[in-house]
Amino acid sequence: MSTRLIGISAVVFLSIFVIQESLVSQFRLPGGGFSILIIFALSWAIMSEREVAAVIGFTAGLLMDLSQSSSGPFGQWTLIMLLASYGISYLGYGDDNFFGGAIGVVFSIVLANLLLEVMFLISGPLLGVSIGSFSRIFFTLLGTSVWTLFITPIVLPLFAKLHKSIFQTGTLT
Repeated sequence: MSTRLIGISAVVFLSIFVIQESLVSQFRLPGGGFSILIIFALSWAIMSEREVAAVIGFTAGLLMDLSQSSSGPFGQWTLIMLLASYGISYLGYGDDNFFGGAIGVVFSIVLANLLLEVMFLISGPLLGVSIGSFSRIFFTLLGTSVWTLFITPIVLPLFAKLHKSIFQTGTLT
């Protein structure tokens, strides 16, 4: 990645982070809501090469760790997002991609978001974070998945056009 791409991507990520922290996290949605930063990072990871996706995951995880709403120890989101971004890029990039179209990308982002939350839930007690009751966890996982399923098709075309304009690739548009 060139210095120009890194600079532009950093500005875009910081803008999405500011939108997440100042606007999206203020909504009190039933079931826990959604994270526009996770949706953005997973969208970009699916459209990028594996190495770029790993950098995207690391950056998104670092920003999520810096978030005031983050409940885990510092570095937990960084590790989880790094692994998830690399994994989703491994499955989704190239001519023989796993997802095949916009509908597949939406469902893969929803599934990856659910798996991210489960990984956070599993790694939390190992790092000393209390998790809560089973019914609350189930309701939050279900609510987060439903909100992600609702929001992803709305923002995916915007994220794809933004990715195409920065990286000059023709994926998903």
